[in-house]
Amino acid sequence: MREEYSCGILTMSDKGSRGEREDTSGKNLREIMRAAGFKIDAYQIIPDNEKIISATLKDWADSRGLDLIITTGGTGVSPSDVTPEATAEVIDRELPGIAEAMRQASFRITPHAVLSRARCGIRGNCLIINLPGSKKAAQENIAVVLSALPHAIYKIKGGTADCGHA
Repeated sequence: MREEYSCGILTMSDKGSRGEREDTSGKNLREIMRAAGFKIDAYQIIPDNEKIISATLKDWADSRGLDLIITTGGTGVSPSDVTPEATAEVIDRELPGIAEAMRQASFRITPHAVLSRARCGIRGNCLIINLPGSKKAAQENIAVVLSALPHAIYKIKGGTADCGHA
């Protein structure tokens, strides 16, 4: 039986954090991840603030011990889009293949995919993945990598089975 991994969904939205906009992306990601067998142990909407994002990522990875953190929002080119910088500040090792795969698949749908600055990486035993803020784009992006996530987490946590056997 496969281990159930813990997951946190962190939405970056100034308006959402003030209650001025519904978080359709974060809510949808919670459903997707539950259906994929992940246990949702954290969910929060915070403003587009690099220090708050970094502090939350550190807390969730270090104190709460989450296996996976999925962020949604703040990955574009607007001045307030600082999620990639906050993520880069807290990760120990980058995992560029995840972001590259998502951008490549998204580019088949929209040329705007080249504007994504999403980062993915590892902090301790936690995998952190940045997704776009729109419900549609976040759903499309997570679908690209979802099947690889349990194995990635298994290996991050020290799993020793060969890649073809885990």
